[in-house]
Amino acid sequence: MENADVTEVLETASLAGHILLENGAEISRVEDIMSRIASYYGVDSGNFFVLSNGIFTTGRNSKLPKSGSQASSYANVEFIPIRSIQLSKVAAVNSLSYEIAAGKISLAEARKRLVRIRDEKGKPAWEQILGSAFGAAGFCAVFGGAVIDCAAAFVVGALLWCFILGISARYLSKIVGGICNSIVATLLCIASYRTGFGASLPNIIIGAIMPLIPGVPFVNGVRDLANSDYIAGITRLTDAMLGFLCIALGVAVSFLLDGAVFGGMIQLEQVRIDPGTSGLIFQSIAAFIGTFAFAILFGAERRRYAPAGVIGALGWALYLLVVRGAGATAPVATLASAALVCVLSRYAAVPFKCPSTVFLLCGIFPLVPGAGIFWFTYYLMTEQFDLSGPTGFMAIKVAVAIVLGIIFAMELPQRFFSFKK
Repeated sequence: MENADVTEVLETASLAGHILLENGAEISRVEDIMSRIASYYGVDSGNFFVLSNGIFTTGRNSKLPKSGSQASSYANVEFIPIRSIQLSKVAAVNSLSYEIAAGKISLAEARKRLVRIRDEKGKPAWEQILGSAFGAAGFCAVFGGAVIDCAAAFVVGALLWCFILGISARYLSKIVGGICNSIVATLLCIASYRTGFGASLPNIIIGAIMPLIPGVPFVNGVRDLANSDYIAGITRLTDAMLGFLCIALGVAVSFLLDGAVFGGMIQLEQVRIDPGTSGLIFQSIAAFIGTFAFAILFGAERRRYAPAGVIGALGWALYLLVVRGAGATAPVATLASAALVCVLSRYAAVPFKCPSTVFLLCGIFPLVPGAGIFWFTYYLMTEQFDLSGPTGFMAIKVAVAIVLGIIFAMELPQRFFSFKK
């Protein structure tokens, strides 16, 4: 351990926490890594308080020899707005913290490495656009769409992300942008359907809006609650619910606009599952593609795209087997699948040397009730209250099942996943 200034140590730890929190890490990981860095360099690390968008840092000398030029205490408050998610930065800071704890990195080098990580650019625009396109197409198939519907969702997903990169992310607030993104996606789907490109409008829309689903705040909110970080957990879950509401409002406004132009709202059929894409193998491949695509959108490292896709595919395959083979309800199957995805994510974190969050955030997406959100919104708009109530309640039950599955799996001791005798 080198002789270091208290202020420099805690500023370095705060920088690491800032990068983690800004890019989608859960609260417990942020606190753990900040404490690991501070402790190694000899500073009392018991005074980090992390919220969903802020870090309070205080510290004092514990092991370091005092000198006249050295500060004996430190206090800092940072507001951290959550922007785009870059899981590669979370993995990089996590790896760096272990190198620091192993005594391989000096304080000055750690600071330089953190600045380089912070300043790394995100995925190129073309890769994000392809990620949105393949994600929309993959999840269109997962939720019952035919091949032609997947093709339409692919095009809409690509155009949607062009709109997000060019307009929404640059000029619109989070809430207005969320609503506008949903409106653009839904209107493009309706236009595609009216021109004959696509057989099932609901399936095209469900696939196209999946890149907008706020999966990161939802999953991290669940994990924060499981770790007793109640303020952060509730805040993030509220943020996720706001995201779902923006999607629902966008879908509703789009149908109303279309109805005003064409003299009546489109009447949709009940849930329709295409037999050509409903087989277990096809569904597993579609789930793999969709999860792979979300790993791109969430900024994971390229070598972790495929493992994330496999975890998502296995989770969805278990869901289908439990529903079709055992005749279980959707919430029961979702609970089992969410637990499996979480367990597999924790296992994969060890050999791939990255946080389980990278795999969990992507792998859980096939289970997210995107179809339930769409149908609840449509039934509510068309005043089919006898259908909107049960549909909305089922979506809530599926969401609760995801929460319980993750919580149960996170309770398993870490030694089960260490691969050590």
